[in-house]
Amino acid sequence: MKKYILAVFLIFIWATTVFGSGLKKSIVKNDYPIQPVSFNAVKVTDSFWYPRMKLNQDVTIPIALEQCYITGRVDNFKKAGHLMPGYFNTQFPFDDTDIYKIIEGASYSIQINPNKELEAKMDTLIYYIGKAQEPDGYLYTARTAANPDKMHAWVGKKRWEKDPELSHELYNCGHLYESAVAHYLATGKRTFLDIAIKNADLLVRDFGPGKLAYEPGHQIVEMGLAKMYRVTGKTEYLNLAKYFLDLRGKDKNGQYSQNHKPVIEQEEAVGHAVRAGYMYSGMADVAALTGNDDYIRAIDKIWENVVGKKLYITGGIGSTGHGEAFGPNYELPNMSAYCETCAAIANVYWNYRLFLLHGDSKYYDVLERTLYNGVISGVSLSGDHFFYPNPLESVGQHLRSKWFGCACCPSNICRFIPSVPGYIYAHKDDKIYINLFMESETQILLNKNKVGIKQKTEYPWKGDVSIELNPSKKQKFTLLIRVPSWAVNRPVPSNLYNYTSMGNTAVKLKVNGKETTFTINSNGYIELTDKWIKGTKIEILFPMEVKRVFANENVKEDKDKVSLERGPIVYCLEWADNQDKVLSSVLNDDVAITFKFESLKLNGIVTLEANGKSAEYNENGEVVEKNKVLTAIPYYAWANRGVGEMAVWIPRVTTSARIPTVPTISNKAKVSSSIINKTLKCVNDGYEPENSNDGKCPFYSIWPKKNTLEWIAYEFEKPETVSAAKVYWYDDGPWGGCRIPNAWKVQYFDNNGNWQDVKTKTEYKPQKDAYNEVKFEIVTTKSIRLQYQLSEKNSVGIYEFVVF
Repeated sequence: MKKYILAVFLIFIWATTVFGSGLKKSIVKNDYPIQPVSFNAVKVTDSFWYPRMKLNQDVTIPIALEQCYITGRVDNFKKAGHLMPGYFNTQFPFDDTDIYKIIEGASYSIQINPNKELEAKMDTLIYYIGKAQEPDGYLYTARTAANPDKMHAWVGKKRWEKDPELSHELYNCGHLYESAVAHYLATGKRTFLDIAIKNADLLVRDFGPGKLAYEPGHQIVEMGLAKMYRVTGKTEYLNLAKYFLDLRGKDKNGQYSQNHKPVIEQEEAVGHAVRAGYMYSGMADVAALTGNDDYIRAIDKIWENVVGKKLYITGGIGSTGHGEAFGPNYELPNMSAYCETCAAIANVYWNYRLFLLHGDSKYYDVLERTLYNGVISGVSLSGDHFFYPNPLESVGQHLRSKWFGCACCPSNICRFIPSVPGYIYAHKDDKIYINLFMESETQILLNKNKVGIKQKTEYPWKGDVSIELNPSKKQKFTLLIRVPSWAVNRPVPSNLYNYTSMGNTAVKLKVNGKETTFTINSNGYIELTDKWIKGTKIEILFPMEVKRVFANENVKEDKDKVSLERGPIVYCLEWADNQDKVLSSVLNDDVAITFKFESLKLNGIVTLEANGKSAEYNENGEVVEKNKVLTAIPYYAWANRGVGEMAVWIPRVTTSARIPTVPTISNKAKVSSSIINKTLKCVNDGYEPENSNDGKCPFYSIWPKKNTLEWIAYEFEKPETVSAAKVYWYDDGPWGGCRIPNAWKVQYFDNNGNWQDVKTKTEYKPQKDAYNEVKFEIVTTKSIRLQYQLSEKNSVGIYEFVVF
């Protein structure tokens, strides 16, 4: 046992979000050729990132933990462990993982800011988890604490049998392993790790050649097993991770969970984006640990597909809400963009691993874009409200939530934010990589010599970075400083996006105060080799020019539009800075754009400003342009001041603008409904769809409501005389959950205070991809109502309801 414990402690350098935290040397023989520098070996004092890490500990983790108590997630463990009476009583069988992710985040966090109270709370949770574990190591409260007369529909009669579908048993195991390794390496306590080892040993007994062959329905257990292998040195964990990956390919129609082809034959990113990102990361881990080149070739091809055809300008992935999935190539809608926060985090994990495999800065170009935009947009500036999807356009139907029934995104934010220091530095042989620019300091052991590194910068608002090298003794080594692709006139490493013009300022470099010529190597790094001495100062200046971005012509959604960025930050127009309207804005190509730092706005940001236009209809129904000053804010900061319009992609010409309709009795009416939610305003916003599944057009949805009679009503400013009505139904068949209703009718409010059916002149005809119009005898009324009957199996959505 003593030898085993000693072996475990030898891995203490492998400590990033990918591997946990570490000490000096990995006990495994093979691993990534480039080694990360532990998050807990990096002290971040950065004015942009440190406050976010502190807020995560002080606000986000506590409220997430509170929600886990309020919603019964903690009680599930207590019930399974016979610490309280009752049965599993939360919505999803993967709710256990929210506890695991919070513990993981808290473990990272206490390394940055020691917190005895938070550590004690982790100890309590781990005690409950240990009690919930069955004697043979099985740990899944949805089964252990289940009501035998009312088992959750996703849970099979036998262990594991429904995992390829929806039980998430192996998904729970994966998050358990990631959390337990992080906790052990952050605290030195074995309590949680021993629980994880007992569970992983059960998987080894149950799965493998000649045993069970259920592929994981939601990938992450592969990543978790790789971490467990690194900590324990148990080869069977690594073998099982590979076994799970190689099981895939059983179902030609299994794109949703990447089960349509063997993993080594996959070339395109398809299906659920989070599952995919976790699987690609797991493939990278197993490839690094086993030398499997087939895995590397596959994920390299898939990466080319994503970055070339499926990546949002914010770094988000997963364009459609149907299955939270990747869409077809170049299909990147803005208003209906899904871009789940968890998928952005998975994108960071995957690109980081590809860097560790290949050493190319292009992976960090994607990682940085995702980090500063698609990830941190998922949490409010106050740290207590969250986005699940992260759309790139809104008419005000998008609102941050305190929590979700499916709470994977908030708990993922908890674990990711405090892990950010682990992405800054890396090393290999006699090379040190500086990949991200944050005010920080670290020490790296390079050829038995400690090299201290200190960064000073106000990045991402300013492009000047000062790097101080402090080797313990004079030493020759190579310093590789990443040059972000945006600094050399390339937004992403593909032709999916490009700048409208080249920048006017070049990257500059000084060594000990002297301007120095340099070249950028083929992997995107400034490569400086010297016998470095203590106190050497390197200064680099990245040009922080405002750049206009245009999309590949195959991205139809962004035709004749432009997005703005400065440094790594993507910008958007939001209602609060632009007289409430942004979708009708126009920014011509020849207009100058200025920037300024505003310390009191949205926790301190750089804003952009330009003399643009606003398109609208005049009294004659003609489109006219009016001068309007446009102000842009960082995309990550939107939806922190209430709801309203927002757009990342700005029309360059009037024909691409969404012009508010001429006022009518419908869009001036007060809307009410039997089901009120944030999308209700869409029914009379005047935006008309191209078809019944137009993701570019906002709609009112009451999903998942089914088999009920519902209504929406218009109350007019004064009695109006009307004789017709039309409704455009949303229908996302065959895969989605909304269809045209079984029946619908129009009613008016009479003088006696009662609702009466209109006397129709034409039939009610349910029709897809067109307005459903009905004419009726003239009525004068203060209010009109649309009533509709939902089917047994489907819900309903409405684009527009118009009366005239």
